Amino acid sequence: MEVQKNPMRWVPTLYFVQGMQFFVVMLIAGLMFKNMGVANDDIAEWTAVLGLAWAIKPLWSPFLELTRSKKLIVVGMQYLGAVGLGLMALALHLPHWFGAAIIVLFLIAYASATHDIACDGLYMASLDSKRQAVYAGWQGAFFNGARFFITGVVLKLAGYLEGEMGVFSAWSSVFAMLAVLVAVLATYNARFLPGTLSAEHSELTASGVAAMLKDVVIDFFSKPGIWRAVLFIVMFRLAEGQVQTIGPLFLLEARAKGGLGLTTGQVADVYGWVGTGSFLVGSVLGGWVTSKLSLKRAMPLLLVAMSIPNVTFYYLASQLPSDMPHVAAAVGVEMFGYGFGFVGMILYIMQAVAPGRFQTAHYALGSGVMQLGFIFSKFISGKIQIAMGYEHFFAWTIACGVPALLLLLWVPMPRASASAEAVPA
Repeated sequence: MEVQKNPMRWVPTLYFVQGMQFFVVMLIAGLMFKNMGVANDDIAEWTAVLGLAWAIKPLWSPFLELTRSKKLIVVGMQYLGAVGLGLMALALHLPHWFGAAIIVLFLIAYASATHDIACDGLYMASLDSKRQAVYAGWQGAFFNGARFFITGVVLKLAGYLEGEMGVFSAWSSVFAMLAVLVAVLATYNARFLPGTLSAEHSELTASGVAAMLKDVVIDFFSKPGIWRAVLFIVMFRLAEGQVQTIGPLFLLEARAKGGLGLTTGQVADVYGWVGTGSFLVGSVLGGWVTSKLSLKRAMPLLLVAMSIPNVTFYYLASQLPSDMPHVAAAVGVEMFGYGFGFVGMILYIMQAVAPGRFQTAHYALGSGVMQLGFIFSKFISGKIQIAMGYEHFFAWTIACGVPALLLLLWVPMPRASASAEAVPA
């Protein structure tokens, strides 16, 4: 029997890599394309399509059980992610670089989504419930630490190199460095993750897994009020997906075109440090407030908090401040509101959507629906912004927050004393 390894030797690197791969695709790829002259609608549409990987991953997650070694999948996907990052460094030098970059980002996205499934499975299989709770904070800390690293360090480095060697060479160099870093971390994890690298025999069959997946999906969509809940989840993210896609592009946009005209390095400062820190503070406070009030009573407050980014960006687009402390303070307020309010959707899925016979699987499906809502709003954001201009676009996003508030009168909500435990479907 394998000697149990100290979780602090593998939890930090496991979730740091998970976060790195996710934020490369969903955060900095769009900023990179903006600096390369790609139009906002193309950026929004293609990064939305890339985000489908995380929305539909529940459809293949059960089949990963056919390979009983989660460690094999985790390490394999980390090495595949490193290869993808290396290919990105090469793709940016090709004549048809944009198409090549999108293809490589698809590889990274699906490797990352598959890694997420096995990563969480390995965590749960390797630790008992008490130790899972003990290290959950470290899990979240290093995932968000990757956000700090990608936006605060990598983006800052890219901004510096853009001035030294040009945009394309700068980003090619950045992706080459990231490829080496992920390969090193994958090699470390191959040594220190619990479990073995050889796949063990499994009594499961693909047909058996497919039959169970069918039962899970049918049971999910048979729940009372589930379609109202699905509509609420999509409406909850309608404004958010648009603002979180166009907001960073607005910061980079030239002032003559209605943007703030920040450099890549300045965006790294306001989003990587001020923004991420404010997001974490908002998330913690939002969870604390909800625990005191109950989700049902806190939800209106959480929805109002989700409108803060819309109002903040409308203010920035209408006033166009030029001093960095002013902009940084606004981004801090925006990300605080985002972090505070987003807690509501996570808890809504846990307490109002997931409970039942297949609680864990239904939480994954609910999370997939949540990601689909984000993708839909992200996909439409570019063309709407181009048609309206930045100021009117952000005013539009304020209006997009109203439907979710109205749906509160109609959607199923957990009781004031609801807990995370399962209830009959």
